[in-house]
Amino acid sequence: MTMEENKNISTELLSAVSTANMEQSSNYKQLVEQISTLWDAARNKAILAVNSEHLMANWQTGQYIVDFEQKGALRAEYGKQLLVNLSKDLTAKRGKGFSRSNLTYMRKLYLAFPKCETLSHKLSWSHYFELLKCDDTMEMQFYYKESIKEGWKVRELKRQIKSSLFQRVALSTDKEGVMVLANEGHQIMTAQDIIHDPYVLEFTGLPQKKKYKESELETALKANMEQFLLELGRGFAFLGRQYIMQIGSRRFKVDLVFYHCILKCYVLIDLKRAEIKHGDIGQMNLYLNYFKTEICRPDDNPPIGIVLGAKKDEILMEYALNGISNQIFAAQYQLYLPKREELQAQLDKMLQITES
Repeated sequence: MTMEENKNISTELLSAVSTANMEQSSNYKQLVEQISTLWDAARNKAILAVNSEHLMANWQTGQYIVDFEQKGALRAEYGKQLLVNLSKDLTAKRGKGFSRSNLTYMRKLYLAFPKCETLSHKLSWSHYFELLKCDDTMEMQFYYKESIKEGWKVRELKRQIKSSLFQRVALSTDKEGVMVLANEGHQIMTAQDIIHDPYVLEFTGLPQKKKYKESELETALKANMEQFLLELGRGFAFLGRQYIMQIGSRRFKVDLVFYHCILKCYVLIDLKRAEIKHGDIGQMNLYLNYFKTEICRPDDNPPIGIVLGAKKDEILMEYALNGISNQIFAAQYQLYLPKREELQAQLDKMLQITES
């Protein structure tokens, strides 16, 4: 056998071994992935089971406390000390987790959900701990429903409560609408349902009194898109910023473009650093007409436009929007969290007027 033949055989053997190693490596990686996925699923199921048992133990602890109180076993002066004494004794016997605060909220949990079947195990005890801080039953029910539908993490739930989402959404509806919010959560049925006024953009980090450009606000929203989508609400999918439209010999740009998966339509947002002007409404109308003709597919619903500014004159906007067939909304944003008390007072006043 010649040297050249030996060389060819060696090359073929090396190639075959290399191919076998590659296949073995690929199969091995697949094996690792399968086992890893299996244990991820098992761990997630275990966490859900632990959370569920923990929640039920907290609920039942609250039941025991309320049952003990209702049996009349307490003198009035001792009743005030019940949770204090329970906290000391249970902590000594069981360790952490039985502070007076925790016991108070376990009791609240049972009183708020007297039937254990009404407790959603999609939410953790940490979720319920935040929900039970709401003084108003309707408000608590709203956040309860939304947390389940949206799959909010505890951090997201806390942010929505802190930003007074319930009051802001409720103020844009009527008494019957407020009851629906409490009983069913925020139902997205029409374009009006996706509008918040004001939008709270405190997560951008832009100071309220500093002069900033619209491009800075846009960049801040893009950098914090997860938080912005949470503020916008359910159904929004971000498509892009500074969307270019070539109309005749001119180019126009809309700041932010989304697609709303529930309403099945494009949503265009134009940002204004200062007060919204009547010309801004006309400009958005132009954008919507372009999208209807050039971008929307036959199965898309008409696009929605939101002009988002730091201020707006209600009467000016009324005249600017009158007679426009496109769905355009002028809304305000603020770079700080609203005062919940003021929003609640407005909501209470609105409900009282409706009743009278």
